[in-house]
Amino acid sequence: MGRVPRPAPDHARDAGGDPDVLAAKAALRDEVWAAIQAAGAARFPGAYGRIPNFIGAERAAERLRATSEWGRAATIKANPDAPQWPVRQRALEDGKTVFMAVPRLADANPFFLLDPARLTTSARKASSIRGASVHAVKVAVEALEAVDRVVAGSVAVDAHGARLGKGGGFSDLEFAIATGLGLIGSTTRIATTVHESQVVAVGRIPVTPHDVRVDLIVTPDRVIRCRHGRRRAAAIRWADLTEDKIGTIPVLAGLRRAAHQLVTPGTA
Repeated sequence: MGRVPRPAPDHARDAGGDPDVLAAKAALRDEVWAAIQAAGAARFPGAYGRIPNFIGAERAAERLRATSEWGRAATIKANPDAPQWPVRQRALEDGKTVFMAVPRLADANPFFLLDPARLTTSARKASSIRGASVHAVKVAVEALEAVDRVVAGSVAVDAHGARLGKGGGFSDLEFAIATGLGLIGSTTRIATTVHESQVVAVGRIPVTPHDVRVDLIVTPDRVIRCRHGRRRAAAIRWADLTEDKIGTIPVLAGLRRAAHQLVTPGTA
């Protein structure tokens, strides 16, 4: 008897921003999640409410591994979601340092550092979320190294690099924080691995000025190199963050305190 999928979480429940844009994004997520289910491509724990784990994730990881962009990278920042587990595994097997976000950035040290030279278990075990909690070292944002490549999870993408996440905005936040610290620059390329059902027509994904576009889309069957012009410098958009979200992400709360103290010196 197969495992019963867990209830789908609502990652967009504390999202801020234009209500019409949020509604359009939510509708497209539902459409893509349904398409993956209809294609029979969803793996446990199901597509809905998540960066969907898909059949063929290992083939997509191998296809990414074969790109020149992968070969030139020594340090990778990766999302912690299940469909990118094979990517994280291959990065460690290839001797690359991996920084993986703690789920929902819910820790004062919000990144796992996986150093392939120091692993005492297999790359497969160490690169899982559970394995990282045992075999990785949690580090503060300030302890991150400059990264050559970013691997992001996606619900939907298009050939111009527009990306739709699961609604929590964590990938964009990670990118903005790392950019502000100089860890991600204009030459850092962003890749995502997805199922073909997640690649939608250009213009379908609602895009706001702060959304981060991807450079490389890899499916089990093909590689899409996106053309989207010069990337805007990412920055934290405080107006779009709810108090609930800031309160659950220690690094955000710390950055806001630091910014307030710069504006009003001498405050406690």
